[in-house]
Amino acid sequence: MSSRLSGRIACVTGASSGIGRAIALAFAAEGASVMCSDLQPQARAGIAQEGVVATHELIVQQGGKAKFFITDVRDEEQFAALIAYTVKEFGRLDIRMVNNAGIAGKEVQAVKTGGIRLHEAPMKDYDLIMDVNVRGVFTGCKYALAQFLVQEPLPPNRRGDRVRGNIINMASVGGLVGLGGAPIYTASKHAVIGFTKQISLDYALDKIQCNAICPGYADTALISHFARNQDDPVAIGLTAAVKEAHPWGDLGQTEDVAKAAVFLASEDASWITGHPLVVDGGYTAR
Repeated sequence: MSSRLSGRIACVTGASSGIGRAIALAFAAEGASVMCSDLQPQARAGIAQEGVVATHELIVQQGGKAKFFITDVRDEEQFAALIAYTVKEFGRLDIRMVNNAGIAGKEVQAVKTGGIRLHEAPMKDYDLIMDVNVRGVFTGCKYALAQFLVQEPLPPNRRGDRVRGNIINMASVGGLVGLGGAPIYTASKHAVIGFTKQISLDYALDKIQCNAICPGYADTALISHFARNQDDPVAIGLTAAVKEAHPWGDLGQTEDVAKAAVFLASEDASWITGHPLVVDGGYTAR
């Protein structure tokens, strides 16, 4: 185990699969104790190996400290209970990795036909995506901030600051530019960046950091229905097009995003707040 996050307590939502799982594992590998949270401990579908061992169990197997708590990010009471349980089990909360439990609804499912435009989007999709991607971030930040403000600050860092807490919100390149065929998802991720910037301003004097990560298309269950489908010519062509949209020429890996999260959670980023960190293989450079 490394010690970059030694002694820190992290809480990660959406930790059962994809980017959330990779971040939880990376935090633990750097010495943090991790509260993993999701609708269920193990991934349901998409990436087969994620369903073999639950994230928190894998962390323990690897010598780290982790617990699991079921949370629906749309439910305020469950979110409040998650933060309370984290403090009960580990004593405090230092790093809040918010809203890896993001969804894109039917917008991603329709991507083979060019996605959907706003006038075609069902209101129920709007309600669901905004509930998870925006309300979930708002609620997670709300209860993390409340906990940060009542707990003892950390010892002085290299700058001499006594930081109270660190929030990292999961946004997307869709929070910076438009994504064709995904109007609701794009709007939701712009909102995440807005929350991030506002929190960073409102809580700067409390020494609470708040940043966001904006990944490009990463190889996760969210796009596995076409990216891992080698039997459908349309899926193969779509995968090639998505890769080509990234100047790096390939999809991102969950570990690429996890390493960025470790950086933002560490003292190396001690004077960074309000920043949407892009991890996209050059997608937004065009």
